[in-house]
Amino acid sequence: MSADPTTPLTTTFADLGVDVRLADELQKAAIARPFPIQALTVADALAGHDVCGKAKTGSGKTLAFGLPALMRTPSSEPKHPGALVLVPTRELALQVTEVLEPLGRAVGRRVAAVYGGADLEQQTKAFAHGIDLVVATPGRLIDLVDRKAVSLTAVHLLVLDEADRMADMGFMPQVDWLLRHMPAERQTLLFSATLDSAIDQLVRRHLRSPVFHEVASDQPTVEQMQHVFLKVHQLDKARVVAAIIRGADKALVFVRTKRGVDRLVKELRELGVRAAAIHGDLRQGMRERALGQFAAGKLTALVATDVAARGLDIEGVDVVVHYDPPEDHKAYLHRSGRTARAGEAGVVVTLVLWNEELEIERLQRRVGLRLPIVEVFSNDPRLADLPAWTAGTAGGADASAP
Repeated sequence: MSADPTTPLTTTFADLGVDVRLADELQKAAIARPFPIQALTVADALAGHDVCGKAKTGSGKTLAFGLPALMRTPSSEPKHPGALVLVPTRELALQVTEVLEPLGRAVGRRVAAVYGGADLEQQTKAFAHGIDLVVATPGRLIDLVDRKAVSLTAVHLLVLDEADRMADMGFMPQVDWLLRHMPAERQTLLFSATLDSAIDQLVRRHLRSPVFHEVASDQPTVEQMQHVFLKVHQLDKARVVAAIIRGADKALVFVRTKRGVDRLVKELRELGVRAAAIHGDLRQGMRERALGQFAAGKLTALVATDVAARGLDIEGVDVVVHYDPPEDHKAYLHRSGRTARAGEAGVVVTLVLWNEELEIERLQRRVGLRLPIVEVFSNDPRLADLPAWTAGTAGGADASAP
């Protein structure tokens, strides 16, 4: 079953069988009616069915699985949560928990996030006091199970959120490990933007006669973005990025390694650009502060590893820069999808060194682009206004150069 996200819905949360206390809490947050993915999946989940939902980030999946999970999870014993939500990144764990925690309070259920980089002892104490619904990244949860700080033997409802991204990030062996420590008789809700072979295998192995639902995507497509491929020189690369950022309102720059992120942020700051880093080695508080400042417009640029393309809903990004080429075409689409959202314009820039041209030509073919790679230097005035440069061209850069 599928739905168009632009179609008006007359269904209410009460129609879906949602607890009146939860519906009242949603009303306070100005959420009066379900999103399409919620309207499609909540009733089936409340009925105890395994559900497989296909929908993009930002489509309302958190409430689609969160409302049934809170209603179907009893108060749990210490160290024995009744419901588990697995997510690929700590940022997503915090986002999901922020949504579900006040709803949990409304029905007397305790919700907590568990992720790497946070204090392990505090998380251990939280389990000892009792958590009914835990939102976790796989690696940290395995650590806690190994330490016997938590047991998964009472988990009767499991949610796999952003399952395709967990597969892309290599989490499937960890997910399998955790599943082996849970009861076989449980309800499983899986949500994913794609249902490729890795996810299909997961569905066949771990879901029992699932009900499938799909929401037609309203996410930006390749055709909705303007794509620019720029040949640059290594010694001028940071200056090219600085010139692009100065012409943007909010730029998200992707770098392959954590060390590369830190190095580029240092160079950009020396060039007078307000930039901050986000990657896995930073403390959670630093990552949250960088994201908050970027969202508030206090930073012009956020420089990140691919973690920022996984599960984050960052609004208002008008330029995405692939400082280093993405690992593959899927990474290109994940990264690029941070711009051109909700009907807004967006430019995607890929910087190409002389020895990367063949790789980029192969990537273009995989995503359905055929655009020139234009050589530029940091003093090129077109860098200050990329939308004007790309306007009127077929989705990308003008092949002419001054």
